[in-house]
Amino acid sequence: MAGGDFLALFTQMRSGAFRLELRDRYNVPEERARWEAFQVRDWAELDRLNESQRATWMRLMREATMTGRHVQRVRVVSEPPSDYIRFELALNPGNADAGEDIRYLPRHVADDLDLPSEDYWLFDRRRLALMRFDDDDALVSTELIDDPGTVARYSEGRDTAWAVATPFAEYVKKWRGAERP
Repeated sequence: MAGGDFLALFTQMRSGAFRLELRDRYNVPEERARWEAFQVRDWAELDRLNESQRATWMRLMREATMTGRHVQRVRVVSEPPSDYIRFELALNPGNADAGEDIRYLPRHVADDLDLPSEDYWLFDRRRLALMRFDDDDALVSTELIDDPGTVARYSEGRDTAWAVATPFAEYVKKWRGAERP
C-alpha cells in the first residue's frame, strides 16, 4: 500500500482510527534527521524538523479530530524505555496537540494479555491495515484487510490494550526527563 493510499484512509474513516505499536524501535528513513537531532540533544533542530517534516501528518490529525473523529494509539514498551521510545516521548506533545490520544502499555503487562502479535491500524472497526516489518525494524508491507472475522479479532485487541494502557500525560511523569534529558 503506497503512502498516499494509506493517508487517504484517514480522510475516508467515519468514526476514527486506532494503532497498536509493538516495537521498541522503528527504522523510518523519513525520521533520520529528527532521530539524529534527538541523539545529539539538539532540541532546537528537533523542534524545527518536527514542524516542517511532520506538517502533513499533523494537519491530517487536526482535520480528523476537529470533525469529531478520534485517532488513538497504544504503544507497548519495554521499561526502562529504549532510546527510540524516548524519542517518541519527545514527539508526543505535538501529536497530542494535533488531537491524537496516545497511551502506553508496559511490555510486562502486555505479555499477560491476548494481544495481536503484529502492528496495525484499525479504521472504523471495519478495515484493518496490518503492518509487517523486517529484521531491521523497517516497514516492508501494509496489507489492507476487510474480513469481518479478522477485523473483529484485532478490534478485541484494541479494546483490551486501550482499557489498561496509561495516557501519555500520566505515563510521561513516570519517565520525566527521559524524553529530553
